[in-house]
Amino acid sequence: MNKSTREKGFRQLMSKYQERLYWHIRRMVKTHEDTDDVLQNTFVKVYRNLDKYRFDAKLYTWLYRIAINESLNHFRKIERNKSVSLDDENSNIYTIKSDNYFDGNQAQVMLASAIDTLPEKQKIVFNLRYYDEMPYKDMSELLSTSVGALKASYHLAAKKIENIITNE
Repeated sequence: MNKSTREKGFRQLMSKYQERLYWHIRRMVKTHEDTDDVLQNTFVKVYRNLDKYRFDAKLYTWLYRIAINESLNHFRKIERNKSVSLDDENSNIYTIKSDNYFDGNQAQVMLASAIDTLPEKQKIVFNLRYYDEMPYKDMSELLSTSVGALKASYHLAAKKIENIITNE
């Protein structure tokens, strides 16, 4: 594929999937700025690996997988740089409430805050199932995990969220 065709195709891919990927990443990452960074890293990786895309999976599934991996990389960076804070729980709520791009009501703030407490993998499974309404079969292919394990992970995440919300 020549350079001009590649770049034209990439621009079309970006315009078609950018917003959808943004919101997929945004539900996992706390702030708009971090989401933009992860999204940019996702598209850089997509561009560099366009030649490696195999047509055995849907294009969006491939993009989703890259976005999830970049989100997990983002979480790992945060964990490496994280210092333990006494106000960690409250800072999550403050970060969500003070975000200019989040206009949710109190229930949405509580849900977002509860989701933020989940381990990264549970957060991904919960977001894919709850927000994206992705079937377990598709999630299984995307995450290379059995359907049974995904159902268990979603159930545990939902229970944790329910406990957090009912105890607040």
